[in-house]
Formats: sequence, structure tokens, C-alpha cells
Amino acid sequence: MGIADTAESWEVVASRTPFEGAKTAVRSEQVRMPDQAVVRRDYQVHPGSVCVLALDEEGRVLVLRQYRHPVRHKLWELPAGLLDVPGENPLHAAQRELYEEAHVKAEDWRVLADFFASPGGSDEAIRIFLARGLSEAEGERYEVSEEEADMEVAHVPLADLVRGVLAGRLGNPGLVTGALALSAALAAPGGLDALRPAQAPWPARPYEL
Repeated sequence: MGIADTAESWEVVASRTPFEGAKTAVRSEQVRMPDQAVVRRDYQVHPGSVCVLALDEEGRVLVLRQYRHPVRHKLWELPAGLLDVPGENPLHAAQRELYEEAHVKAEDWRVLADFFASPGGSDEAIRIFLARGLSEAEGERYEVSEEEADMEVAHVPLADLVRGVLAGRLGNPGLVTGALALSAALAAPGGLDALRPAQAPWPARPYEL
């Protein structure tokens, strides 16, 4: 079976939420360690996110360039968004984000990778979907605002993204993980058909079908 992460929860002696924002919060907890010492751990409480690696028939990936204020950068990213509704089906959220941010729909969906964005300081879990069979969505385009108002869209060969990641030119975690995971999947036995189905279980963020 190989190595695998395992769920585990140490005793929380006390917990409080000193800050609560519109989508996320900060939690401060007193946690008992294996040596019985009790230490404080502060972390961001996050609803979880989905990313979409949309791959066209020419082997190009749909990417967006967007300003991210905390890091003071414009980053190239995959279409992505929060799981706004508790228990929301992540596939439905991914389909929504691809439509809203790129006005694109896809016929074939697979799970590419699951990961924790920053497990030392946040409980955010991210699922990256691979979307293929792309076409323009019907209807009017979704009206964008704020950071998305000047968002750029590009279709970039996967090899260029991988080179950019390895050269340190691309740093968004969803894009980095997605590009490298797709490159590995293409080289693995079974290729992309061996990826998990779109409705695969996600223990980090259980959902309803």
C-alpha cells in the first residue's frame, strides 16, 4: 500500500476564536503534547478550496493571472474558489468556478490531487480537479469585480508551466501542485485514465453526492 497520511487528533484542553472574518477565522487552542506538556497553537480556520486544471486537446492548461495582496504579487493560478457551503460537493464547486472565472465547461472530470495548503498554520484542504473536453459555456459571462476585474487568461503548454515551477518563476500552490501532479500522472502506468473519479471520497472535507 505504500506510505499514507493518517488522521489523528490530540487532546484540546481549551479553545477560543479571537478573530472571525467573512470566510475564515483564527482559532487559538491549548493542545496536550505526547510528553503531557500543554502548548498553544494558533491557526486559520478555512472552509476548504477547489482548483481546476483545465487541459485542452493541444496539451495547454488554462491559467489566470490575479493580484494577491498578502504576498504583494500577481500570480498565475488555476481557476479556484472556496467551498462556501458546508458539505458542498467539491465537483459542483469546481464546475462553478471554471464557469465563473473562465466561462468554460468540461465534459470529463477527474481528481488530480488533494493536499493541505499550509498544515502548520491552517486547516485549509484543497482538491485539484483535472477537466478535459473543454468548450465555451453557454449564456452570458459572469460579472467579475475586485481583484478579478483585471484578471488575465492564458492557455499555456504544460511543459512551460513545469519549467516555470522548477525555475522558481511560478509559486501559487495550486498551480505548482497541479502542474507537477499532471506531469507525473501522464508518465505513470495507465496515464490520466488511472486518476480517481471526480466523486472520489475526500476525508478532509466530507461532502454529499
